[in-house]
Amino acid sequence: GPMPIRLRKLIGAVALIILVVTWALVAMALAQSPAVKANGLIEVLYYVVAGLGWVLPGMLLVRWMSQPGVNG
Repeated sequence: GPMPIRLRKLIGAVALIILVVTWALVAMALAQSPAVKANGLIEVLYYVVAGLGWVLPGMLLVRWMSQPGVNG
């Protein structure tokens, strides 16, 4: 059945933290790769994508969290 909104927000908040932490660790690991460091333009593009890439899944999570449940 549908989840109560409080539970949904708790799960969403935890998922958001996991998403951001995981994204940051992966981004830092990839930033060390020679392919990224080889070219200044690629490096800049990489940091833009790495910096903003978590926003879309984050927004989807927040939208899911804010859906009204059956009781509220």
